[in-house]
Amino acid sequence: MFLTLLLVTLLVALATSGIVVALFRKPIRQILDRIIGPELSHAWQRFLLFAIYVVGVSSGVQIWKLELYIRGEPGPNGGGRPPFALNSESMGLEVYRTILQVLQGIAWALLVFFVVALIAFVLVKRGEAQRERGAS
Repeated sequence: MFLTLLLVTLLVALATSGIVVALFRKPIRQILDRIIGPELSHAWQRFLLFAIYVVGVSSGVQIWKLELYIRGEPGPNGGGRPPFALNSESMGLEVYRTILQVLQGIAWALLVFFVVALIAFVLVKRGEAQRERGAS
């Protein structure tokens, strides 16, 4: 049952990341085309989409959390809780938690990207304005 939970959370994390990639592929490409130009933007887009998958899966499939279903929760002086029960309710909860964690991790990664892209866009616009003033 544990391997099923691990596989299900991995598939849910991949699917959720794939949906986010599908939704953000075009905006990311447009931003990168504008900031670094079309000749390099394809490579940067591939890297960023790969990073979204990595962040999504690593955020969603938290191995330490799944270990609680095998080993239980360690406690002080060698005591602790026994392993958590693995049933349909806990699997449903883990799937829900996986979706939320994936979205949260990707949201932070995209926030960082868009903040950096906004700063770069402002710098590009400023450079273009200075070139126009210098040309006239």
